[in-house]
Amino acid sequence: MYRFIRFVNDRFGRQIDDYPQLYQWSVTNIDDFWAAMWDFAEIKCSTPFDRVVDTTDKMPGNIWFEGARLNFAENLLRYRDDQAALVFKGESNPTIRMTYAELYDEVARVAAALKQVGIVPGDRVAGFMPNMPQSIIAMLAATSLGATWSSCSPDFGIKGVLDRYAQSDPGSRCAYPK
Repeated sequence: MYRFIRFVNDRFGRQIDDYPQLYQWSVTNIDDFWAAMWDFAEIKCSTPFDRVVDTTDKMPGNIWFEGARLNFAENLLRYRDDQAALVFKGESNPTIRMTYAELYDEVARVAAALKQVGIVPGDRVAGFMPNMPQSIIAMLAATSLGATWSSCSPDFGIKGVLDRYAQSDPGSRCAYPK
């Protein structure tokens, strides 16, 4: 928070000293705040945004970062170091720790397999898997290719699974080899 406050002060010539002051500035300078957050977070994008928000008169319903094109998997996988990226503790399983480098390698492997079976941008990829690191890896792999990801845990039940998958228009294209 301190680094972000310094970033805002430097960029806008402010003298914000603490969180309450930052909060007050953020709600009275919405466009500047969120543009600063975008830059501070070093969001990677293929096309920058045209404007931060279309209107602040309505929430929800406004359009944020209009015109921007980005892949959130690219942003989440930008690190390749040995810091912890995922720490998973299942009910009866041992704790699994995965570094950013390990996560990137696993995602790249799954993405290559998805690409090999024909997944392309705009496709829908569904996972029927429990909440575990492999689900995150599969989601990041699918979205890194520009596909839409949807998943359900086996404990959703048949109606829950059908409802969830129907939302992603699964009949539009099937890339799974026959």
